[in-house]
Amino acid sequence: MRRISLFISIFIAVSAFASDPTATSYTFDECCGSLRPYQAPTTAIATPDSLMPVMINHVGRYGSRYPASSNHTYALRSALLKADSLGTITDKGKRLLELTSYVADISQSYWGALDSLGMAEQRGIASRMFLNYPELFDGQKVMAYSSYSPRCVASMYEFTHQLGRLNNKVEITTIAGRQNSRVLRPFDENADYSDYLRGKVWEIPYSDYLATQINAEQVRRIVGEAYPLTQSEIADLAVVEYYFLAGLKAMNIDVDLSEFLTKEEANAMWSCYNLRQYLQRCATTLSSVPAEITTPLILDIIRTTDDFISGKSDNTAILRFGHTETLLPLLSQLRMKGCYYLTNYFDTVGQHFRDFEIVPMAANLQMILFADAMGNYHVRFDLNEKPIQLIPNDDRIYIPWSEAREYMIHCLPLIDQP
Repeated sequence: MRRISLFISIFIAVSAFASDPTATSYTFDECCGSLRPYQAPTTAIATPDSLMPVMINHVGRYGSRYPASSNHTYALRSALLKADSLGTITDKGKRLLELTSYVADISQSYWGALDSLGMAEQRGIASRMFLNYPELFDGQKVMAYSSYSPRCVASMYEFTHQLGRLNNKVEITTIAGRQNSRVLRPFDENADYSDYLRGKVWEIPYSDYLATQINAEQVRRIVGEAYPLTQSEIADLAVVEYYFLAGLKAMNIDVDLSEFLTKEEANAMWSCYNLRQYLQRCATTLSSVPAEITTPLILDIIRTTDDFISGKSDNTAILRFGHTETLLPLLSQLRMKGCYYLTNYFDTVGQHFRDFEIVPMAANLQMILFADAMGNYHVRFDLNEKPIQLIPNDDRIYIPWSEAREYMIHCLPLIDQP
């Protein structure tokens, strides 16, 4: 009788998971989330012959990198070393311990630095920009801005050096430093946003959701059944293990995540990380502040486009290199498809908002300005080098600049509208 009851309980639990309408089934690669390396487009965008490209506004994230800090690597390594000393560590745990030691060794003095893959990503984006719009770089002027973060500066130089290699007649000016923080690091500059993070109103739905996604088996599989852990420590270790594993491909370390996580576990842990990004970086029903911090950046895109059209500027490309925290709020504030989702049911976020599609390593938003034969201007927005709708419920990819400009201003808080 007890066996029958146990079978029924397991069946009910499995059936409930299988029928969970909020569960996702993304690939292991997609479950790396915003730590996923950049997926270069496989086809070029066909531009109508009636439109001639005249200027580009580009906002990009740094490329693939070493782990941003040593925290997750050392936290995971410490737990595994303790399990090893207690004699509870499993074979999978030993394999993971080797990986943490390897990452710690090669990352010394390079924590957070752009790696070779990240350099290649930026050169690739620059090369495709040049091939698609060569007239914008032949004897033309380019301005490039970067935040003070070394990986952003390195991304800018890889990108601009590649443009220079492809056409040494291009004139490129690069500016990096804290003077760019208002536009490229608004998360450091905006007091309201700092208050939002400190108030931790976002942490309640995140913690509640995290508690429903933790599977103790994920942790026991590496440290052993006898390893002493509280429920809170299980959750912390599960998050640390996921983040460590998800970041390996960005370092060019080819490890099969299925060696350590089931597909369900990978999706569950990704959904938690994805929700955290959403709550901290986007407009939500909790607050619009996380997205509104990009108001100076939106105004800068508008101003530099207007200056080019009016003849005040002859820069045919404006390149900006920032962070996830720069790009994600920008896309949310502009309400771009797949980047803007309002709900009170936070367990549904993973179905509608996917960070691996929006802000992988080297993610970028390009606004290309075109002129037609009548001298009218149109724009196309490309997210990660693929056209994306700017205006909700409007399928047009090419939009008159006057309409796009009006829409972008409409997206701004009333007090900041020009």
